[in-house]
Amino acid sequence: MRDGFLNILKPPGMTSHDVVRFVRRTVGVKKTGHAGTLDPGAAGVLPVAVGRATRLLEYLHVVDKSYRAELRFGVATDSGDDLGEIVASRKDFAMPDDAALAAAIQSLTGRIRQKPPIYSAVKIDGRRACDLARAKIPVTLPAREVEIYRWEVLNQEDDTLLFDVDCSKGTYIRSLCRDLGAALSIPAMMSFLVRRRVGAFRLEAAHTLEELQILGEAAVESPELYLGHLPRYTLPAARVVSFTRGLSTQDDRYDGSAGPLAVYGPERFLGVGHYEAERASIVPDKVYRLPDGRNGWF
Repeated sequence: MRDGFLNILKPPGMTSHDVVRFVRRTVGVKKTGHAGTLDPGAAGVLPVAVGRATRLLEYLHVVDKSYRAELRFGVATDSGDDLGEIVASRKDFAMPDDAALAAAIQSLTGRIRQKPPIYSAVKIDGRRACDLARAKIPVTLPAREVEIYRWEVLNQEDDTLLFDVDCSKGTYIRSLCRDLGAALSIPAMMSFLVRRRVGAFRLEAAHTLEELQILGEAAVESPELYLGHLPRYTLPAARVVSFTRGLSTQDDRYDGSAGPLAVYGPERFLGVGHYEAERASIVPDKVYRLPDGRNGWF
């Protein structure tokens, strides 16, 4: 079985873990995992790693994401979407005009402080906030910084607003809908969500679960296709075998990123490493190509 990534189109009604279990049964690989949890009611791109490529999932947590969402004015819920209990409602409101809407959106664009919804996977003392909330245990989540790169309104009709958002990791679109309503003094919730992109994983290339059943292993793609957000470092041919054996390579002239690096030889992707300033060396972290050319990891 190939080790690599799957670009899966999660349907609404399934949890992200449901999709992982489906992949495990369909592809026949016990070791599977996903990056970027989607709410059960949401649909869209869900990156799934199979085999030893699960060790690369940590490098996907930092990538930007894109969503298409629908906001409904007049109702707010405890979960921030249409699956929760109503906590506020108004019928006697007027839809915001273009100027008021643009000002509210502008106030929530760029670097902002956002409080995640209580029904979320955020951990509190090792337990998920949503599990605590369902157990009727009071939940208080601190606000955290996220970044909204682009917010484009596509359509406004009756009491709904359809929009696209490009944002940083950790952004909750349910919270964004709630906060937009607050900025306009109108209760609001998210009524629809599709994730269109997770880094290089894009909706137009995602496989449905039915397609996965047909394609099987052929749907698994090489991991380097989705690691383009990492700075690239190319080793000289003479150091390729050393890297795949876990040995560092000294480079006194390196002046790039101090974080993870996608390491290549002259001809192919080798794995992920990092630069260690104290030794002025490129250090292997996860090796994808073994000395004999086979895929492998340490």
